Amino acid sequence: MPKQKIVIGILANAGGVGKTTLAVHLAYEICKRGQTVALIDLDPQRALDVFCGLPSAEAENSVVRVLGKDFDGNWPLVSAWSDPNIEVCQGHPTMAQVANDLVIRRRGEYVLADRLKSHPLRHDVIILDCPATIGIICENAIAASTGLLVPIQLEMKSVSGVADLVQWLIGIADDLMLDPHPPILGLIPSLYDNSRAIHRQYLQQLPEVAEQLRVKLYPQIRDSSEFKNASANGLPLQKYRPAHPASKDFKIIADDIVTLARKGKL
Repeated sequence: MPKQKIVIGILANAGGVGKTTLAVHLAYEICKRGQTVALIDLDPQRALDVFCGLPSAEAENSVVRVLGKDFDGNWPLVSAWSDPNIEVCQGHPTMAQVANDLVIRRRGEYVLADRLKSHPLRHDVIILDCPATIGIICENAIAASTGLLVPIQLEMKSVSGVADLVQWLIGIADDLMLDPHPPILGLIPSLYDNSRAIHRQYLQQLPEVAEQLRVKLYPQIRDSSEFKNASANGLPLQKYRPAHPASKDFKIIADDIVTLARKGKL
């Protein structure tokens, strides 16, 4: 039997929490460990285009084609940073229309999972960059995922809402009758600024929150203007400024995913 693909959904219930930053830098770290990676952009904002230095794609060359009724199995993939081992299925603004279509389609919540099963990608790890709004596109991501990551901004809205988000993720997995449920691999504090007292305060609270939710808490990913500078150049920070301390913040997560993948635990 073919080896099960590792599909990591990155979800949050708000924008600006660092989902795309996490997706891009995690993909780069995983690839450095000898794994091939596909990034699928499910967000109509298509921030992956910017982070990967890619020109905008037409709808027929984006994930819109994959989720369409007549998909023929020809995934529209482009290499990121001229590396054949990291490929991107680009997003498109018409994903909002796609979501409306999925609501009335049979197995509308399972379309992405069905595509990955019927027309599997060659990659070892697939990362789903999800939209900020909870809805049927995120439900597709959950149904397709073998594991979930939840970035949390160290602000009151994100921290106070993380329990509700985790319960929503579990509830959707129940409603979709997923067997097994995709495990929540961890909460990831993002955009952390040590100079801000409120960030330090919320960071101290998160271990108790994670323990109550029975979810792993990863070390924080720091905030840095260099992430914006790197994305403006279409590069991950590891390539743009490899010596920058923040470029190392993704290593533990990448190590865990690669270890689980090699053990067949996802």
